[in-house]
Amino acid sequence: MAWNDQVAFVTGASQGIGRACALALAEAGARVAIASRNLDQLQALADEIGKTTGAPERILPLRTDVSQEEEITHAFEKALEHFSKVDILVNNAGVTRDALALRMKRKDWDEVLTTNLTACFLCIQQVLPGMVRRRQGRIINISSVVAYLGNAGQVNYVASKAGIVGLTRALAQEVASRNITVNAVAPGFIETAMTKKMTAEAREKLSGRIPLARLGQPADVAHAVKFLASEEAGYITGQVIHVNGGLYLGG
Repeated sequence: MAWNDQVAFVTGASQGIGRACALALAEAGARVAIASRNLDQLQALADEIGKTTGAPERILPLRTDVSQEEEITHAFEKALEHFSKVDILVNNAGVTRDALALRMKRKDWDEVLTTNLTACFLCIQQVLPGMVRRRQGRIINISSVVAYLGNAGQVNYVASKAGIVGLTRALAQEVASRNITVNAVAPGFIETAMTKKMTAEAREKLSGRIPLARLGQPADVAHAVKFLASEEAGYITGQVIHVNGGLYLGG
């Protein structure tokens, strides 16, 4: 598999883990469609990648709210029009709406499940026909360590990320005969906009729970995503790669 012949589509690509994934795949040589709700940040990333690679035409920013099915459909139509195919899908878009279950509003439950889990499924439906036809594809879904550990005040987020693990394992069995691999990456606590809101005391306490004694970087997750998208990972499917500094050591 030559990277320069691969087309990737990354959701939630304007910042954090999604941004790092887009950079890693583009720097490897893939053409990349990048999607999120923030077009300004997407364009800044596209400009950065274009300068780095010297090939701005290989990056396509797409303003997309994945909580809206029609916007997902439109974004993939634009990507296919521009690149003609999608070989690699990275389902990274996600939101949090934290509250104790006793006080959680239905709209906060629905928004998190729609954005984090339903949108993941809808994006998969957009790429599967082409992947099945070409008998080739990589689908990589971003879950979370909390899918395994749980986290008080996040029943909606934890349910969505645990659902991604189940979706990954079921879909992997459905499409393996077409040479399509489906895997998940479960990050631990990563230096993103979410964790930067924490107090210094909370960050220190959190780092103390991690055997490697630090929060991860978005690039740490992107390296795992890039590997799963590569030819070297062709015999890996239905798996969850944990990138958490040792915080969770289960299977």
